[in-house]
Amino acid sequence: MSKGFFNIPDIKNEPIKSYMPGSPERIELKKMLNDLRSVELELPMIIGGKEVTTDHRVRISPPHDHKHTLGYYYQGDASHVQMAIDTAMLARDKWNSMSWHHRAAIFLKAADLFAGPYRAKINAATMLGQSKNAFQAEIDAACEMADFFRYGVRCMTDIYKMQPESAPTTWNYNEFRSLEGFIFALTPFNFTSIAGNLPAAPAMMGNVVVWKPSKTAVYSAAVIMEVLMEAGLPDGVINLVYVGGPTAADVIFQSPDFGGIHFTGSTGVFQGMWKTIGENIQKYKSYPRIVGETGGKDFIFADPTADPQAVAIAMLRGAFEYQGQKCSAASRAYIPRSIWDDVCTRFGNELATVKMGPPEDFTNFINAVIDESSFDKLAGFIEQAKKDADAEVLFGGKCDKSVGYFIEPTVILAKKPDYITMVEELFGPVLTIFVYEDEDLDLTLKILDKTSIYALTGAIFSQDRYNIERITKRLENAAGNFYINDKPTGATVGQQPFGGARGSGTNDKAGSIFNFLRWTSIRTIKENFVSPKSYTYPNFAPDKE
Repeated sequence: MSKGFFNIPDIKNEPIKSYMPGSPERIELKKMLNDLRSVELELPMIIGGKEVTTDHRVRISPPHDHKHTLGYYYQGDASHVQMAIDTAMLARDKWNSMSWHHRAAIFLKAADLFAGPYRAKINAATMLGQSKNAFQAEIDAACEMADFFRYGVRCMTDIYKMQPESAPTTWNYNEFRSLEGFIFALTPFNFTSIAGNLPAAPAMMGNVVVWKPSKTAVYSAAVIMEVLMEAGLPDGVINLVYVGGPTAADVIFQSPDFGGIHFTGSTGVFQGMWKTIGENIQKYKSYPRIVGETGGKDFIFADPTADPQAVAIAMLRGAFEYQGQKCSAASRAYIPRSIWDDVCTRFGNELATVKMGPPEDFTNFINAVIDESSFDKLAGFIEQAKKDADAEVLFGGKCDKSVGYFIEPTVILAKKPDYITMVEELFGPVLTIFVYEDEDLDLTLKILDKTSIYALTGAIFSQDRYNIERITKRLENAAGNFYINDKPTGATVGQQPFGGARGSGTNDKAGSIFNFLRWTSIRTIKENFVSPKSYTYPNFAPDKE
């Protein structure tokens, strides 16, 4: 029981470490990478705080070195999904009844563990399991994870402070209850922090969770679960299962206790799940909350006044950091003819200095794509572009999976604005550029807005404030996160709430109060201190004669 109005600690973004040569963090991280590579881990599911194994072990290897074995995880089946649901529901009442500040303390402690003693481990697990370089792992796995947890606690307390007015002789107040059921967290491979946040955000609001991570991010998911348990998360609140997506869906979406889904992944999968939930709607105790962030075909648009060097760097970073495997990665760019030659030259000169290789070599900017399926899809688009009359491969284009799934940063020049790589989400290190005539700026904006079903992120470059205002208004619905003279990636918790609409999701803005409101059900209570003793009101009195 709470016996005070408690103020949480000051919340600030976790500082990003440099990993410069000779720095303590670089030395520690390199040692951790060596330590993790030297052993083969066994990764069980965690259900009700207990390790659960099966007779089906699945090998884990680094995408950049697929012959090396990092370890094995135990693949579950439908019975394990049901076990996780049952366990979560048994834990629900006690967890929901816990005082909010004790729930907050668990996640604040977890944030400090990620930022402190587990920083090297979560970064190294992300680097090895997901082929992410040291800087990208640092901003994601350590810093953004801590930010999600700390700002999540602040969002929770801000919601609890949202109370109504009270008239004389009454007291009105809101109770923010957990949802009546369990939450299904289905998480992606590309951001370790998202994998941690999707189960954690509902749990902070008193919900219980069944968590299925991507099969290509099990290695880092195991570290997340390890930290949560060390932080004091009670058994059964978050249950980690390693099962196939269809297996999980078949059980979860049939359960009357299904209360909601927190998802990041493909648009097709999300739409399929939404359809299934709708078809089963009569089975559920309540209308499930459906929260998802899905695909993107994110853009960079430059006008004739744009700074060519700034555009070149934004394209390089925006398109190729983490091999373009960010939901927000720049995938298409529109450059005016008048500055194209300058931008192209600068971009080519910068790209020529980019190194590709394993993330254990800290000088490598580009690492491997996540798996063979992704490699084959991307290589197919690149090879087709080499043959098509409507496209030209300007830079890169080489693909090699003999050691790891390496694809050179590739730039395609599209001869028409609806060329397939200007339209399809590729999710890899491929940027397609369309050069438009300066006088066709307005027409090109219209094309940009209608080319894709997505509306996640976008960036515009201009030195003309009238143009900045005009283009920003014209592209109002083209992106949920919009950048002016900056790359379309790198949203920071507490600074740029992240999410998009159209085919990119429900735009509930991860890490913000808008998202946390989705994981609570408000009960408004009115207490009357002086109860009426008569049913009549003053207007019922007769007129005086």
